[in-house]
Amino acid sequence: MILLRKILFPFAIIYWVITYVRNWLYDVGFFKSSTFNLPVIAVGNLSVGGTGKTPHIEMLIRMLNDYKVATLSRGYKRTSEGFVLADNQSDAAILGDEPFQFYSKFPHVSVAVDADRRNGIQELLKRVNPEVILLDDAYQHRKVKAGFYVLLTTYSDLFCDDYILPFGNLREPSRGKKRADVVIVTKCPSGLSETEQSEIKKKLKVEVPVYFSTIEYDQKVYSENGTQSVADLDDIVLVAGIAKPDLFFDFFGKVKIEKIIFPDHHNFTEQDLEKIKSTAQNRKIVTTEKDYMRLKGKLPSHQLFYLPIQSKLIHSSEVFQQTILRYVG
Repeated sequence: MILLRKILFPFAIIYWVITYVRNWLYDVGFFKSSTFNLPVIAVGNLSVGGTGKTPHIEMLIRMLNDYKVATLSRGYKRTSEGFVLADNQSDAAILGDEPFQFYSKFPHVSVAVDADRRNGIQELLKRVNPEVILLDDAYQHRKVKAGFYVLLTTYSDLFCDDYILPFGNLREPSRGKKRADVVIVTKCPSGLSETEQSEIKKKLKVEVPVYFSTIEYDQKVYSENGTQSVADLDDIVLVAGIAKPDLFFDFFGKVKIEKIIFPDHHNFTEQDLEKIKSTAQNRKIVTTEKDYMRLKGKLPSHQLFYLPIQSKLIHSSEVFQQTILRYVG
């Protein structure tokens, strides 16, 4: 893989120039960005996948509980096209796994998908008239200029240590950090020291507040039929179709497990389902919440469980929340 990256280095230079020029044309106003007369918060990253956008959108939903909130996502790998507003006929195939997760967990939130975020916002304003819109994975969607940008970068793979595609994993040059209103370093160890936080802030070289979040796993796994304590689990099959699943696997510690790994946002085929069932036999199958949205109804309900997670800020949670509420208010 390292050799292949080196071979692709010349293409990375070309990609860097293209993305740099594109962003510059938006910055100087040659390309038009649409703005809207309501609070729009964009959550995204500079790198490809795995920074924890979904749990951070959910964190914002909880913070904005007193507002009429709508989420707008692209709906990656969905079977539908154009603008779709979630309703009781929707599923993960129609919406995409992450938007369907929002819809399943937060019935008071309007959930929509549209690859064209500008059109998606216009449709939301016509149909549900929200008080605030959360744009999921829209940091590079320059056709819309959000009022507030939350930039995510993972503790183990900071954007300042990365390189542009295809030599590295950055979608755009790291100078894109200048659009951020706040930066959150995600997937940190819960005991991250203030000294290391200060060192990371120096490395990132941003002029906006930097926060640090950690993943908090539930102590129970959930199914359609009930719950079971993680402490009581033994000899299970773990299924993950997410980017960077190591933290999910590591959480189960000394539990006897067998892993089945699929690519991020994987569409499970009949062959995949048979592989999972034949591997599991009579054992419990535990998956991520996002994967559960695509596996529910396709595997025996008495066997299939999911492990919920939340992203929580290590320090200054109230300060961050007040920043968000001040912008929205």
